[in-house]
Amino acid sequence: QVQLVESGGGLVQPGGSLRLSCAASGSILSITNMGWYRQAPGKQRELVATITSGGSTNYADSVRGRFTISRDNAKNTVYLQMNSLKPEDTAVYYCNAYILPQGVGYSWRNYWGQGTQVTVSS
Repeated sequence: QVQLVESGGGLVQPGGSLRLSCAASGSILSITNMGWYRQAPGKQRELVATITSGGSTNYADSVRGRFTISRDNAKNTVYLQMNSLKPEDTAVYYCNAYILPQGVGYSWRNYWGQGTQVTVSS
């Protein structure tokens, strides 16, 4: 059974930094794109950043220059370094990965983590 487990959320003051991690576990044959999304109260889930298996990245305009996405393919882990945090970054952050599980009859599909709360407040 494939799972994505996030960690690293919490409460931080404006201007501060946090680093989120997300590890994919289980019987995994391959992972292509990994990414982070967020959902603030009363708003739709939105893309924050994505990264391909080759390291190409894409960022939302609102976080470009402040957030950095990276991954460790050997550990099936994706990271999100968040600097210069603002109150409007407050949201539940979700990890996402496109995974091919190992085993007969399995096919590529999107997986989501359970979410981790990030609160930016003084």
